[in-house]
Amino acid sequence: MTQPLVSIVILNWNGRKFLEQFLPSVQASTWTNKNIVVIDNASTDDSIPFLQAHYPAVQIVRNSANFGFAQGYNEGLKAVKGDYYVLLNSDVEVTPGWIEPVIALMESDATIGACQPKLLQYENRHLFEYAGAAGGWLDYLGYPLARGRIFDLCEPDNGQYDQAAPIFWASGAAMFVKANVYHQLGGLDAFFFAHQEEIDFCWRLQLAGYQVYACPQSVVYHVGGGTLPKGNSRKVFLNFRNNLIMMAKNMPAGMATWKIAYRFLLDTVSAFKSLLEGEGKYFMAVFQAHTAFLGWLLFKQKRSIFPASKKGKLQGYLHKSVVCSHFIGGKKTFAEIVGNKS
Repeated sequence: MTQPLVSIVILNWNGRKFLEQFLPSVQASTWTNKNIVVIDNASTDDSIPFLQAHYPAVQIVRNSANFGFAQGYNEGLKAVKGDYYVLLNSDVEVTPGWIEPVIALMESDATIGACQPKLLQYENRHLFEYAGAAGGWLDYLGYPLARGRIFDLCEPDNGQYDQAAPIFWASGAAMFVKANVYHQLGGLDAFFFAHQEEIDFCWRLQLAGYQVYACPQSVVYHVGGGTLPKGNSRKVFLNFRNNLIMMAKNMPAGMATWKIAYRFLLDTVSAFKSLLEGEGKYFMAVFQAHTAFLGWLLFKQKRSIFPASKKGKLQGYLHKSVVCSHFIGGKKTFAEIVGNKS
């Protein structure tokens, strides 16, 4: 049988350093029927000349501007063929056989629309990586968590999450997705620009009747950024705003109303706590995010992608508060919080 065509697609913006460092590992992937693509978000460094000189076999798709993560992929993938897309961050080192176990798993079940490998830290390879770890979950108030990562605590990888399992969201740092499903769902929500767009996508994917899986038999190493620094107001703004938008889009209206109101309260507490700690930029970013969310709710909803259906079964969903479990209950690991549903 012919292998499915796997297109490994790296979104780049002024990332020549990472391309030089990590493209060799991608090229060394043992999956035969693959296509390596770099979508360039109008870089101003020498990324394109570098690729043309050193990687002539890599397909280059040029976007006309820096569209961010979500729209950058949406625009670029219009020109990319494949049975599977792998949305891969430029700062990820892959292992030679990382593709085979994921494709075998996805080919075994037509309902699996997206999947992620195990993500470990590039610098500390015994630790799970912040952006997805061994598979993302979501609590009932919209807070993301992951197998191997609770807030800013990343667990050592001792094989405790080595079984393939359904999850809520797959990390955008290394997300496998069936190409037809990606386009069927309209891709990532471009309004998000960046941050939490993969969680929203996987939420819509599940509501459409598909599953999201983690495949820890595949391992990659991510440089990443760890927890967001409170001084980085742009990232704080996008995370808080986008999290509220995805709740409003994907939850039943009645549920979304009270949960978002509660989140406003919790966010405000967090913002004032940061203000007392001297983090004025964080404080302002949270309130700007709330204002922007209300602006989206009143005037800009048509710019977003909504789920076609809300009937799909959600997996990887925590029916309690990770905030309470962690900060009040003192539970530090995913297994302690979730129990045996790992």
